[in-house]
Amino acid sequence: FSLFRGTVQHGLPLEIGDTVLFILSPQGIFPCTYIHLKNAHIKNKGQFETVIPTEDSVITEMTTTLRDWGAMWKRLYVKNEGDLFHRLWHVMNEILDLRRQVLVGHLTNDRMKDVKQHITARLDWGNEQLSLDLVPRREFSMVDPDEISVTELFKLMEHRHRKKETPVPASTHHLFVHMKSLMSSNLGEELEVFFHIYDGRENRPLSERFFVRLNKNGVPKSPEKTERQCTLFVDLGSSDLRKDVYIVVHIMRIGRMGAGEKKNLCSIQYRRPFGCAVVSIADLLTADSKDDHLLKVYACTTESEWYQIHENIIRKVNSRYNLSGSNTGLAVSLQLLHGDIEQLRREYMVLFTRGVSITKKLGFSDIIMPGEMRNDLYVTLEKGEFEKGGKSVARNVEITVYVLDIDGQVMKVRSSIPYGEPGGDEYHSFVLYHNNSPRWAEQIKLPIPVDMFRGAHVRFEFRHCSTKDKGEKKLFGYSFIHLMQEDGRTLPDGTHELIIHKCEENANLQDSSRYLKLPFSKANLPGNNQAVKGTKESFWITSFLCSTKLTQNGDMLDLLKWRAHPEKINDSLSKLKEIDGSEIVKFLQDTLDTLFGILDESSQRYGLKVFDCLVHIINLLQDSKFQHFKPVMDTYIESHFAGALSYRDLIKVLKWYVDRIVDAEHQDHIQQVLKATEYIFKYIIQSRRLFALATGGQSEEEFRCCIHELFMSIRFFLSQENKITSSLSEQQQCTAVFLRTFPAVYGELLKIFTVREVAGFVRETLGSLPATAHAECPLETVKLHCITKTVESQLYTNPESRCILLPVVLRLLQAHMQEQRDLVMCARILTSMLSLIRKDDSELVVSEEVDLIVDSLLVVLMRTILEITNRPQPAGTNMRLQFQDITGEFVACLLALLRQMSDKHYQQLLQTFTSKDDLRDFLLQIFTVFRILIRPEMFPKDWTVMRLVTNNVIITTVLYLSDALRKNFLNEKFDYKVWDSYFYLSVIFINQPCLQLESFSPSKRKRVLEKYGDMRVMMGCEIFSMWQNLGEHKLNFIPAMIGPFLEVTLVPQPDLRNVMIPIFHDMMDWEQRRSGNFKQVEAKLIDKLDSLMSEGKGDETYRELFNSIIPLFGPYPSLLKKIERETWRESGISLIATVTRLMERLLDYRDCMKLGEVDGKKIGCTVSLLNFYKTELNKEEMYIRYIHKLYELHLKAQNYTEASYTLLLYDELLEWSDRPLREFLNYPMQSEWQRKEYLHLTIVQNFDRGKCWENGIILCRELADQYESYYDYRNLSKMRMMEASLYDKIMDQQRLEPEFFRVGFYGKKFPFFLRNKEFVCRGHDYERLEAFQQRMLNEFPHAIAMQHVNQPDQTIYQAEAQYLQIYAVSPIPESQDVLQRDGVPDNIKSFYKVNHIWRFRYDRPFHKGTKDKENEFKSLWVERTTLTLVQSLPGISRWFEVEKRELVEVSPLENAIEVIENKNLQLRTLIAQCQSRQMQNINPLTMCLNGVIDAAVNGGLARYQEAFFVKDYIVNHPEDGEKIGRLRELMFEQAHILEYGLAVHEKFVPQDMRPLHKKLVDQFHVMKSSLGIQEFPAYVRASPVHFTNGSPRSSCRNSVPNIISPDGARVVARRSPLTYPAVNRYSSSSLSSQASNEVSNITGQSESSDEVFNMQPSPSTSSLSSNHSASPNVTSSAPSSARGSPQLQDKHKHSRENSCLSSRERPVSAIYPNPLDPAQRATPHQIGDTTLPRSDPNLSAPDKGKTCLIVLYVISSSLPPFTPSPTECQSAGLVSNSPVLSGSYSSGISSMSRCSVSEASGTEATTGDHPAHQGPTMPNSVSSGSDELIRRENKTPPPYSVYERSNPRRPVPLPHSLSIPPSVDPPALPPKPHQLRTSSMKLVPTSDPRRADGVPHVPRPRPLPRKVSQL
Repeated sequence: FSLFRGTVQHGLPLEIGDTVLFILSPQGIFPCTYIHLKNAHIKNKGQFETVIPTEDSVITEMTTTLRDWGAMWKRLYVKNEGDLFHRLWHVMNEILDLRRQVLVGHLTNDRMKDVKQHITARLDWGNEQLSLDLVPRREFSMVDPDEISVTELFKLMEHRHRKKETPVPASTHHLFVHMKSLMSSNLGEELEVFFHIYDGRENRPLSERFFVRLNKNGVPKSPEKTERQCTLFVDLGSSDLRKDVYIVVHIMRIGRMGAGEKKNLCSIQYRRPFGCAVVSIADLLTADSKDDHLLKVYACTTESEWYQIHENIIRKVNSRYNLSGSNTGLAVSLQLLHGDIEQLRREYMVLFTRGVSITKKLGFSDIIMPGEMRNDLYVTLEKGEFEKGGKSVARNVEITVYVLDIDGQVMKVRSSIPYGEPGGDEYHSFVLYHNNSPRWAEQIKLPIPVDMFRGAHVRFEFRHCSTKDKGEKKLFGYSFIHLMQEDGRTLPDGTHELIIHKCEENANLQDSSRYLKLPFSKANLPGNNQAVKGTKESFWITSFLCSTKLTQNGDMLDLLKWRAHPEKINDSLSKLKEIDGSEIVKFLQDTLDTLFGILDESSQRYGLKVFDCLVHIINLLQDSKFQHFKPVMDTYIESHFAGALSYRDLIKVLKWYVDRIVDAEHQDHIQQVLKATEYIFKYIIQSRRLFALATGGQSEEEFRCCIHELFMSIRFFLSQENKITSSLSEQQQCTAVFLRTFPAVYGELLKIFTVREVAGFVRETLGSLPATAHAECPLETVKLHCITKTVESQLYTNPESRCILLPVVLRLLQAHMQEQRDLVMCARILTSMLSLIRKDDSELVVSEEVDLIVDSLLVVLMRTILEITNRPQPAGTNMRLQFQDITGEFVACLLALLRQMSDKHYQQLLQTFTSKDDLRDFLLQIFTVFRILIRPEMFPKDWTVMRLVTNNVIITTVLYLSDALRKNFLNEKFDYKVWDSYFYLSVIFINQPCLQLESFSPSKRKRVLEKYGDMRVMMGCEIFSMWQNLGEHKLNFIPAMIGPFLEVTLVPQPDLRNVMIPIFHDMMDWEQRRSGNFKQVEAKLIDKLDSLMSEGKGDETYRELFNSIIPLFGPYPSLLKKIERETWRESGISLIATVTRLMERLLDYRDCMKLGEVDGKKIGCTVSLLNFYKTELNKEEMYIRYIHKLYELHLKAQNYTEASYTLLLYDELLEWSDRPLREFLNYPMQSEWQRKEYLHLTIVQNFDRGKCWENGIILCRELADQYESYYDYRNLSKMRMMEASLYDKIMDQQRLEPEFFRVGFYGKKFPFFLRNKEFVCRGHDYERLEAFQQRMLNEFPHAIAMQHVNQPDQTIYQAEAQYLQIYAVSPIPESQDVLQRDGVPDNIKSFYKVNHIWRFRYDRPFHKGTKDKENEFKSLWVERTTLTLVQSLPGISRWFEVEKRELVEVSPLENAIEVIENKNLQLRTLIAQCQSRQMQNINPLTMCLNGVIDAAVNGGLARYQEAFFVKDYIVNHPEDGEKIGRLRELMFEQAHILEYGLAVHEKFVPQDMRPLHKKLVDQFHVMKSSLGIQEFPAYVRASPVHFTNGSPRSSCRNSVPNIISPDGARVVARRSPLTYPAVNRYSSSSLSSQASNEVSNITGQSESSDEVFNMQPSPSTSSLSSNHSASPNVTSSAPSSARGSPQLQDKHKHSRENSCLSSRERPVSAIYPNPLDPAQRATPHQIGDTTLPRSDPNLSAPDKGKTCLIVLYVISSSLPPFTPSPTECQSAGLVSNSPVLSGSYSSGISSMSRCSVSEASGTEATTGDHPAHQGPTMPNSVSSGSDELIRRENKTPPPYSVYERSNPRRPVPLPHSLSIPPSVDPPALPPKPHQLRTSSMKLVPTSDPRRADGVPHVPRPRPLPRKVSQL
């Protein structure tokens, strides 16, 4: 589609479909092939004019709707809603085709109507599917709401809504039956299956029988003829769908007499009983669709019971029937269908097209339709009594049925054969074997034509069926019966006992005249024929006639033939009331002609009786069964009635009855007369018209006089009601009956009288009703019904009569509405009244009517709406719908009335209020009502048209009432409540979703603006105007109106903002004058901004509004300019800046929350907002709310660790106190202790789920302390068990180490909290860089991934786009103590490698200067970036912002040192794992050795020598001398480790890898030679190989060559894991802690399949050199006996346990104690002297060993049990950086051992001197005790155990929660003084309340007052 952009001068931009209005001819402007000329007319000329084409409105609607759908249809494709996308596409194509047909204009009117109906149905369907507005229509055309009354509009909307929502339940039902097959093992004969519906309650069939013939295989005989297999049982009433109504199936077989008889020559076949099946209709009520059923088939126990087998099955008389076979079943399909038959033909077209037979109900349906033709005689063969006939056994009797006409000819009648079967001339009954008293109960339908009924009879022939070889059927008798009696009556319904006339086989029955003279029924025999009466043989039948033409009633025939028998007229008229109604309606016209014929000829004699008969017939048609015959009577009156003189008699008799009402005692008959008033008046008026037509209008005055007298009598009896006391109720009933029928008379009176005359009759009649009736009297409801029908009648629509009737109607209506009675009827009356007030009526008439209604009903109507809407809604669905309907109708009435009111009406209304209080109450009431009308639930969601009309009426009315408010309630008469109500209404009016035009489609927005303009701006101007009038009273609305007015300024409408922002400045000014600050303004602004987000949650119409919230203070400088001129300029600007920042965060939060799944954006945004509330605004309640929102997000995303940290933020704000807390969020009212306990348990549970068990342990301990302090041992036990389970999980369960990624968000398109910032993110389990990058790109689909790691420049920062820069970073653990300690298992270390991480590192290699192609190591530099976060990971988010970035360049020499250090560390780790047998497979060690040795042989280490050991480098870089020495040491150290590793490898290498080992040894010697190593230097020999992850108990086993240490065979004491040195990151002898965390990408190491090679090696500070060892005065540690002593007190155990997870000092923490005061800290030399062993570098190895042994002996034997010092558990913070403690503390090669000191202490000492409990001793011979050694290798001291009593607490960083780095200023919230803990959490042990010495507990300082104390 090409569009014209209009870029030329005076160009008009156009799109296809746009309409252009030409004032002059367009000729010569456009090419004629590009445009289509249309005629049009202009509406509302001016600014908001609308051009409406003069084409069919349906075409216009189609065009606009398809345009709207087109855009939405494309969006469906984008949203991947494929199903709706395709369905809508088909519907749009259908509409386009139908539109073409309409445009062509060649359709007939009927066809055009059908096409429009199809179009509107599809338009409505599409609008509903796309959630568009409901379109009000009348006759397929859209309705202009301005052209009709609001009440009419509401009715149209409601009708369409109800049509869409609630289908009317069907009253008629039909049963579809499809016979499929009969499954049985003993088939072989054809079958007949009969279905019928049976009433088990009344034991009678309800329907005719449906017949299906089956072949020998049990399937329908003619499968191609579906009508012979399917039927529809029609016209079932709702009362028939009950449990005791059944579908009964009888099955007959066609064949031999006995089912098991052998085949014989006899070809005669008999109908014999086979089986019966029954199913209840109630079983089908739950089935939604066609259901297949397999019915069980039962057979009779005795064949004589066949006639009642179905009843026995229903009653479950099991003894009389059994299953006909174990596998016999009848397969049928059954389905209940609802609605009239024509509706079914439309809905189930395939069913009727394919063919289905109709099975009718027995007799007439519940509703008899005029014109229905039926003439069906149903004959049931009941039973017979037969004599043996000279035989020894009973007969096998078969009956043959014939229908013969008057000439004796057999008629071909489809007797009981369904539609489609060929008709037959006879019917054969089934045969019961050897039974002389057979009972058949077999029903036959005889559809005999009416004209052949007279003279016809039915003959029954009885034959005996022989079972002999010939199988003959011998005739032995017959019976017959006449179908019509001589007087014209048909055979009466009921049972008839027929005479059996005997005959022979050869008897000639062809001549019927021979036997028709014989008697046929024993009931009709003359008394002298006793011989026949005495015979035993009889035959019984039951007949039932269903005919619309024939009658069995003699009285009806007598009445119709009154002229032949005038003497019977009196009796016939009397008996008419006793005749069945169906007989009367069959002959309705004939009966009426008879009555009026008698009245014309004998009015004096029979007038009253004829009148009574007429009343009886009229009331008969009120019955629902015959109500459809009313049109028949109407047609009779209009076309066939000829009683021109009847009116006199009818008026006279009617008046006679009315006059008798007051005095009569029994008024039942009078009530019947009054009930028939409508049709009596119809006869009177028609008779008078016929008379006037015949006589030229004679006796007109006489007639009028009679009518006046009649109405006088009526008014008299109506007015006498209250004077009668004895028969008050009966008279009330008469009044009620008359009032119900009276409105129907108006239309008849108008045929003769003028409108004013009839209105006068009605006014006087209704006016005569007494007004003082009791409120609860049911007659009041009847009066209201009468008024309703009066208002809806033709009479009231005429303006002339309306003026006469209106006062009477309003009087009664006002009385009911004031008492809140019959509100449904009141609403209906009011709706009808207001719908008739049209603009096209004369202005004077409308004005008078509106005046009357306003005076009477306006106030009452508003009060009614208020009371209805404040009531609780009813529980029932129907009641609720009715409740909503009433509310909507009253609202529509109020709107219609207000819309009709003009300026004059408002002035008159306001003048009626005599006092200010009345006016105040009225204004408050109408403002409240308007607020109710604006509620979203007032109308359904898609009623936008109705909402716009409502708002238009509201704003018009408010503009009228504003003057009254200004004039009457300002200055000294100021009333806050009225003004507040006004402002509140105005604000919610502007913020309605239905007025936010920005959310509408362009076409819809254009339509609304053209019709109504932007009503928000109008109301905003009105607010501004009213605000300016307030003057000093403005202070009353500060701060109350700050929030609402701010909400108005958030509406993205520029004109509205321009109007409202000055008010905002005004409020700030008045607040400054009054208070001198903006505290209230600020508080209100912040609270309101946050609540706006919460209230608008999920509402799409607010999306654009919040997107444009930030420019509130930007594009409109007027506010800032005004502030800058004020004296309070600084505080004002500061306030605006704060609020703007909050808006930015709230906007980001709002946008993120709209996303579907929980992602990083949502969490990051919530964290940003949470921190803003805490740090900048200090709003604690909001802070806590967002804590819980963040917690929910984490749970949803399964970030359980982050969820725990988040909840800790709230936990930290609480104390262990009994202060009561109010109910808050989801927390009940409880004490602070209970809430904190609940939070602890929840956090522990989440730490457990997040596998962060170490943190959970700390909380478990804190809870255990609390339980112990309260002696709650039950919970204490549970808590200790939980703590133990967490320890088990640490040791037993696997934890994956996550990867960390640095993410930079660059560009202005990112949300504020991400824009141009960099973060470090903790990845998910198994998530690698590629997966993480893809996830981020999915979260930010518009972002561009940057392909380099360099810092972006300013162009990227300022770009209007989104750039993502992602790369992996390595964590730098804080807890080096744990990671470098011997004997700590890897699954414990793994936690500290990736938890509590503040700093991360990224290395980028590059070449500086000229690259040496032969040796690239010379110029290979590394750019090392260290990132420091604002909070440690993990924390309350998976990512945190980078606070500090440090960039360091590592020289090639330093890089080489790091590479070799890392490789040495990896080798040591693998060797230790191999020696301690942690390694299942030796391959990783093999591959690592091979990689290092092979690389060295091929030039690996040699390259370093060439690069850094040459003279040129040393001369040019004199400052690197120490580093070159360090590199040389590391190279020798590597060779030393390799030699030791090869020795270990030799011991464990499998046989098949021996050649490889030999090759490695050879290559190693080559490598040593290349390095120039013949013998290791002394410093290497003196410094043992140290293995951080443990080593064998003995440094030298028998199989290991003694090449490293001269004392290799000696077991020397090694350093205990408890005496592990502190971390010294700055020691030149240690491995670089920065370099040790990753295997550099530069190293070129060999790859390995083992996980060790893929993981980065643990950092270590172990030294391989003795040059930096500590001073010799450090010689001992705490005694191991004390550590393991059973006498250790529990309180010390707590101290020990807490020392395991010591904290990094942070300001506030819920888990960890506050940092110690300086006075409490231990000095470095104290720690060094008392806790850490040292070695003297001057001692030889054997001497060192001896020294250690002596020390250990003293420890083991002489020291008392250890008691911790007061400073012990807090000393960890000082150890980590103590320079005194740096250096190597190894005391020999055996330092690799992991056993405790006490276990090895007795190796060379005298073992007999030690008590047994001091621990096991080791034999002198290492080899002989190797098994013992191996077993002890695995006895690693558990973490946090008693073995670590004297160890300083490890510097484990606490979970950060609220914590921030020490450099950051403390938060705005006052820090909470932490609970002084008992036991392990105590700062000073002497404050323990449980101590034996009874030292009192140190009182805790109370926290500062804050809001959270009540949360």
